[in-house]
Amino acid sequence: MTAETATAANVPRSLFVTAIFYGGMVCIAGVLGVKQVALGPLAVEAGIFAFLLLVVMSSATAELHGRKAADRLVLIGFLPLIASMALIQIVLRLPADPGMYPPAVEAFPIVVGQSGRMMLAGLISYGTSQFLNVTIFSALRGSDAGRLLWVRAAVASVLSQIIDTLLFISISFYGERPIVDLMIGQMIAKVTLSILLVPLLIQLFVSVGRRLDA
Repeated sequence: MTAETATAANVPRSLFVTAIFYGGMVCIAGVLGVKQVALGPLAVEAGIFAFLLLVVMSSATAELHGRKAADRLVLIGFLPLIASMALIQIVLRLPADPGMYPPAVEAFPIVVGQSGRMMLAGLISYGTSQFLNVTIFSALRGSDAGRLLWVRAAVASVLSQIIDTLLFISISFYGERPIVDLMIGQMIAKVTLSILLVPLLIQLFVSVGRRLDA
């Protein structure tokens, strides 16, 4: 057996697939966040959907492969996040093709451009909330795999997303605009989705992961 074959054999298929999906969601979350969507009476940034999927994947990884693997997944997630931020800044500074569709030239910086303050907020809130989610989810597990999966998923997601909202909005907008109403709207939306969707999605990811590893 070659070293390459041995390495491939040691990586569970579910972890490999999740890692690819996780990296994609880390990068797209910031792009989706440009749009504000209406969820009933609440206005929230659309990046919430990608970030909740990150919560789902880190929790499912902790359930299937343990806390260390989930922490490593979150840590490695910084690589595509930082790389995408750097590439966006490089592309923004390159001159546009004179033949490029004029409205697209004007819209591109609005869609992908972020201030340094928002990028810092994204890095801090991502790392803090994701590591917190894994910590809480794993701590509530105890020694029994599968124990109270839905409850652990909801509790860990709710608490981590509250912290994510507090950090991101405070760092991004404090001193520039009123933030209390924005925080409340984000928290209500994230808590609601964390209770209604996250446990179901984690159960789905865990089930699919077990099938892949079988």
